[in-house]
Amino acid sequence: MPNVTKDVKYLNKDFTQFRSNLIEFAKQYYPNTHQDFNESSPGMMFIEMAAYVGDVMSYYVDSQFKESLLGYSEELRTLYSMAQTFGYKPRLSAPSSVKMEVFQVVPAKGTAANIEPDYDYTLNIPVGARISSTNGTTFRTIQDCNFKYDSIRSPRNVEIFERDTNTQTPTFYLLKKEVQARSGNITTEEFTFTGAKKYSRIKLANQNIVEIISCVDTDGNTWYEVDSLAQDTVFDETENVSDNDPTLAQHSSDVPYLLKLKRASKRFSTFRRPDAKMELRFGAGISDSPDEEIIPNPDNIGSNLSDSPTKLFESFDPTNFLKTKTYGQAPSDTVLSVKYSYGGGTSDNVPSGDITNIVGISYEVDTTSLNLSMVDLVKKSVAFSNPEASSGGLGAESPTELRENIKAHFQSQGRAVTREDYIVRTYSLPDKYGNIAKAYIVQDDVLSQGGDVVQERLISNPLALNLYVLGYNSNKFLTRVNDAVKENLKTYLTRFRPITDAVNIKDGYVINIGVNYSVVTTNNANHQETLLIANDIIKKYFEIDRWQINQPIILSKLQAEILTIDSVASVTDLRITNKYKTIDGYGGNVYDINSANKNGIVYPALDPSIFELKYPLKDIVGNVVGGENSGGQY
Repeated sequence: MPNVTKDVKYLNKDFTQFRSNLIEFAKQYYPNTHQDFNESSPGMMFIEMAAYVGDVMSYYVDSQFKESLLGYSEELRTLYSMAQTFGYKPRLSAPSSVKMEVFQVVPAKGTAANIEPDYDYTLNIPVGARISSTNGTTFRTIQDCNFKYDSIRSPRNVEIFERDTNTQTPTFYLLKKEVQARSGNITTEEFTFTGAKKYSRIKLANQNIVEIISCVDTDGNTWYEVDSLAQDTVFDETENVSDNDPTLAQHSSDVPYLLKLKRASKRFSTFRRPDAKMELRFGAGISDSPDEEIIPNPDNIGSNLSDSPTKLFESFDPTNFLKTKTYGQAPSDTVLSVKYSYGGGTSDNVPSGDITNIVGISYEVDTTSLNLSMVDLVKKSVAFSNPEASSGGLGAESPTELRENIKAHFQSQGRAVTREDYIVRTYSLPDKYGNIAKAYIVQDDVLSQGGDVVQERLISNPLALNLYVLGYNSNKFLTRVNDAVKENLKTYLTRFRPITDAVNIKDGYVINIGVNYSVVTTNNANHQETLLIANDIIKKYFEIDRWQINQPIILSKLQAEILTIDSVASVTDLRITNKYKTIDGYGGNVYDINSANKNGIVYPALDPSIFELKYPLKDIVGNVVGGENSGGQY
C-alpha cells in the first residue's frame, strides 16, 4: 500500500478546535474504518480524550512562553530570575524611613563674653544606633551623627541648655543634629565553611530581609556585597584626619569623610527567593592571593584555532576566555558572621514623637585631656525624637510593580553615559563626602594644534568632559567646592563612568546680581505694601534652589510674576545689575549685564556660570512711578 502524506493542521489552540479537526481527519483518512461520530460512541470518546490532551499541552506551551516574556510573566519565581538577570534586586519588604532629631549636651568653656560650647566633648554616634517606638518597632540610623561637624547639608543647632543661677552665664549647651533612620529588626547568623567550593550559596533564615549590614569571617576580614560577582571594586570611607590625608584634612569641617575606591576579592552577591528569603552567593576563587583583576589569560586566546596551541577538550568562546578567577574568592576553612536587618511593612509606619527609646548605641570621642565624669554625663544626655511620622513601609512588590521596576532599572543601566546621568550621579554624592549644590557638564574644547603652531580654532575632545560644580557655605551662599569634595566626587564617579571618559572637575562661576524695578500702581494702592509684596515675589523668583548653571534670566517671566499683584497696573522698568565688589561680600566676578541682555533675556557667560541674588534685602530696589502718592521708593 503506497504511503499517503496526511495533511496535519498545526493551528489548533483549544479543545473545540482539536475535536473538530480530529473528526475531519478521521472522516478524510479513515472513511471506511470509522463512521460513527455519535456523541456517545466509543470512537468519539477517544477523539475527545485526544482533544483534551492537546488542549492541556497547548495551555502549558502558551503558559511557558508567556512566562518567558517580562511583560506578561506572573510567577514570582520567574520574575525573580528575570530580575537577577537584569541586575535588579526585588523588594522583599520596604522599611519605614524617618528623620530623627538627635540631641546631646556639652559643657560651656571660656569666660564672660568669650563663653562658648566646649566642642571637645562632642560625640560621634556611628551608623547603626537603634531606637524603638512605643509599639516595639526598631529603627536604625543609616548615617553617622557627628556633632563635631557643622555644614549646610548637616547643620548643627546650638542652644543654651542651662545657666548658672547666680551669674546667669551658660553652663551647658544643647546640640541638635538630624539623621535618617530605617525600621527593621537586626540579627546575626553564622555559617561554617570547610573546603573551598566554587559558587557556594547560603540561605538566611528570616524572611523579608531589608539589607545586609555586615559579613565578617573569623579572621576579621570583611566580605563586601556587590551588584554582581564580576564587580571587583567597592566604595570605602575613611575619616578626614591628618593621619589619613594631611593635604585634605584642612577641609574636615566641611568634608568629614574621604571616599576611596578599593579592590575587593572577598565579595558576594544577593539573590531574592520566591519564599521571601535571601541567598548569599560567593565566587569561585580558591587562593588567598587577590584575584579581582579582570585580565584575560593570553594562553586561552585563540585556542583551537589554526597555528595555535591545541586544547582538544576545550571549545573556543571569543566572548569568554577569562580564566583568572575573576568572580571573587570562595570562603574556606572559616566561619562567616552575617549581620542583617529584616522586617519592614506598613506596620512600621509610626506617628511623630513615637521613636524615643534607645535600644543600642555606641559613641566615639577622644577622651584625651577630658574630664571622664563629664564624658559620662555627656553620653547619658543623648536623646532621640522624630518630629514627623515615619513613612515608606511597604510589603513585597506585586508582579505588576516588579515588571515595571525591572524595566525601569534596565533602562537606567546603573552607569553614567548621558549628560543627565552625570548630573544625577553628581547630586547623588552622599552628604558626608561633601555637598554639591550645582552641577553642569559639557564636552571639553581644546585648541587645534598643527606642528608647533596653535591654530585659532576650538575643536571638541569627545573623550573628555568638563564637570563644573559649586557648593554651599554655611549661609547657603554659592561657593567653590574644596579639593576634598572634588577628590571624593572623582572617586565616586569612577564606578559609573565609561573607561574612555575623562572627567575634569572644575569650578563654576557665580555672577552676583541686583534687581531694580519700577511699577505703576492702581489708584488708592498702598505703595509700601505693594513694594513689599513685589520684593518678596522677586526674592522667591531668585531663590537659589530654583536656579541652575547656565540658566538665563527671562525678564518677561519676572514681569509676569510681579503683575500678579492686584495693586500693580504695570511694570515700567526692570533691570538686572552686576554686584561684584568683594569688600561688600560679593564674589568679585565682573560681568557686563547690558551686553548680555538680548531681546529681554539676560544670558550667562560663556564660561559655565550661575546668577545669584545674594543679599535680597539690599539688592532688590523698587520704585513706584504712578498712581496716587507716586514716586515713593522702598
